[in-house]
Amino acid sequence: MAVEYRGEKFEGYNKPKRTSKHPTKSHAVLAKEGDTIKLIRFGEQGASTAGKPKEGESDRMKKKRASFKARHAKNISKGKMSAAYWADKEKW
Repeated sequence: MAVEYRGEKFEGYNKPKRTSKHPTKSHAVLAKEGDTIKLIRFGEQGASTAGKPKEGESDRMKKKRASFKARHAKNISKGKMSAAYWADKEKW
């Protein structure tokens, strides 16, 4: 089910996608919670994040991931309508 919103195509609601042509944000998602629909852009373009946990990951990356989650815990807990939630889910 493809959805078009403000001239941008998404695979569906709550499905993040890369936005390589956006000047500042690396991802976008068309978030939907109940009847509310919101376009959320998140992630710094070109930033090196910790990514998904990997076997044999360095202590530095583990600390980097833990710091992000601690620093943004309040916003992550707001749920699908916050950029921090999607950054945590997709990039960290």
